[in-house]
Amino acid sequence: MQVSNPDRYPPQERASEGIRVAGLEVRYGERAAVHDLSFEVESGRIVALLGPNGAGKSSTVRCLIGLQEPSAGTATIQGIDVAKDPERAKRKLAYVPEHGSLYEVLTPMETLLLAGRLHGLEDDVCIARGEHLLAELGLLDRAHAPVAGFSKGMRQKLVLACAILTDPDVLVLDEPLSGLDAETTLLVKELLLAWRARGAAILYCSHMLDVVEKLADRILILDQGRLVADGTLEELRSGADSSLDEIFRDITKASDPKARAQRLLDAGKVS
Repeated sequence: MQVSNPDRYPPQERASEGIRVAGLEVRYGERAAVHDLSFEVESGRIVALLGPNGAGKSSTVRCLIGLQEPSAGTATIQGIDVAKDPERAKRKLAYVPEHGSLYEVLTPMETLLLAGRLHGLEDDVCIARGEHLLAELGLLDRAHAPVAGFSKGMRQKLVLACAILTDPDVLVLDEPLSGLDAETTLLVKELLLAWRARGAAILYCSHMLDVVEKLADRILILDQGRLVADGTLEELRSGADSSLDEIFRDITKASDPKARAQRLLDAGKVS
């Protein structure tokens, strides 16, 4: 399935402002997890935020979704300072984490009702949209079963349904494909392209660089809390025919994975 043609989706008017991060600093004691970070995600764009473990991606996302106050600088959603008005800012965005936290005793429909009410939706709207979403994601037959018995993939589908339910203008996604089957993974890729074409601002965090290559309009790379690269894939290639994996390793000075794999295998032969 091709996922690179946004023209198949009809455009839709959205708010012009998306995500803006300015001079963001996040410190844990003396350690700076994020240092003087600035970037924007405009409406109708998918921006990928990449980096090795410990680069500052999670701290940045936590500031954007209102789970952490920055040590300095600002993070805004559609012009709303998240630290100053977190409740209003959260109503403007949807967040899909790698491991979504769900209330085990609630059913999918109850979960969607809760998400909708928190965003100011009427119950009848939540139920109508919820039934449609659960059907499309293959969860309708479990709509009234407790989440406690769900697999990781089923839980991730429900987290995704909660995000779609509110038709947000801003999406923050952190490894959203984790645990999903191949069919649903393709569906999510198409969904993101459709959202972008309808004017949403999307921040996409992932280690799946092949997916990022196909989806992202712009790529940001963090390393040790600092922004070390910012541009389109072609701009980062600088005229060379390099994959994003090669670009990423070069920028972050990562070791050769083939050589490391061989050393790991050789360790089994050491006597």
